[in-house]
Amino acid sequence: MTTRDKTKRIKVGGVAIGGGAPVSVQSMCCTKTQDVDATLRQISALAAAGCDIVRLAVPDMDAARAISAIKERSSLPIVADIHFDHKLAIEAARRGADKIRINPGNIGGPENVAKVARECSLHNIPIRIGVNGGSLEKPLLAKYGHPTAEAMLESAKGHIKLLNDCGFDDIALSMKASSVELTVAAYRLAAAELPYPLHLGVTETGTAYGGVIKSAVGIGTLLMEGIGDTIRVSLTADPVEEVRAGVEILRAAGLKKGGVRFVSCPTCGRTEIDLISLAHEVEDRLRGLDRDITVAVMGCVVNGPGEAREADYGVAGGKGCGLLFKKGEIVRKVPEGELCAALMELIESEAGR
Repeated sequence: MTTRDKTKRIKVGGVAIGGGAPVSVQSMCCTKTQDVDATLRQISALAAAGCDIVRLAVPDMDAARAISAIKERSSLPIVADIHFDHKLAIEAARRGADKIRINPGNIGGPENVAKVARECSLHNIPIRIGVNGGSLEKPLLAKYGHPTAEAMLESAKGHIKLLNDCGFDDIALSMKASSVELTVAAYRLAAAELPYPLHLGVTETGTAYGGVIKSAVGIGTLLMEGIGDTIRVSLTADPVEEVRAGVEILRAAGLKKGGVRFVSCPTCGRTEIDLISLAHEVEDRLRGLDRDITVAVMGCVVNGPGEAREADYGVAGGKGCGLLFKKGEIVRKVPEGELCAALMELIESEAGR
């Protein structure tokens, strides 16, 4: 099992980050924050998918003031995402935000940083410093020539110093870039030199297909090295897809237990059923099922139940039919069109056993 780096622990609402706490999954609403009902509906959907913490855009005072009503009914801790205007951070803190995400260097100088730090201290709210390879300070770009891991680390240290100079140390840190290679290098440097919990993510990854691959490579690499305390998969997609991907990355890294583990084999010339459609149908039916089980969908008897003997339940295709099996033992033969229904019936019949 991967040994995780020990970092400082902070609390975001009721969720602990760092210090050996379980790695949490985050996402960000794409609603207008001042549309309270729409935002709460999306928060509920994210929570159902496995999200632990949600971030809201706060571009103006209307959005900041809406946090009060959202916080009253939200099942998840709220992070206020602030850029440029320190007054928005102060208002969000007063309205009940559980964490503030800022870049201390872009909210108007040390005096404004001190005001935000003071307000967050008053409400016991941590601050996430969000370093982004695409928006580094001009002096750093001039020094390094282009975004580098070293430039990002120097940026992070500068932002941390601004907060530390105000007596504030309740900090989380992200070191994101759109390049997987740069992201991984920056987080490795931060993990080696800084004690703060790390929020992992590759930014601007694109749409769901490519974005999940980039995120899995970047986030997964770091997690397997013991680096990272909370994650967000950033996609140009429904935020629910971000959460599902994040949960699966944690499961693949051995950092999240429970829930259904779904496995299926690649199709080949031996397959004589519509394996692709069946696998999608079973996976959809399993979504949301709260059982600690492994379910396998295999295309032929070569891959199952033999190679899938560790699965709790599964099907193996034949010619226009399939074998329903449980823990490697055949239960019965089922016509192809009934395989998904029969498998789900078997799983549901043993719920609670």
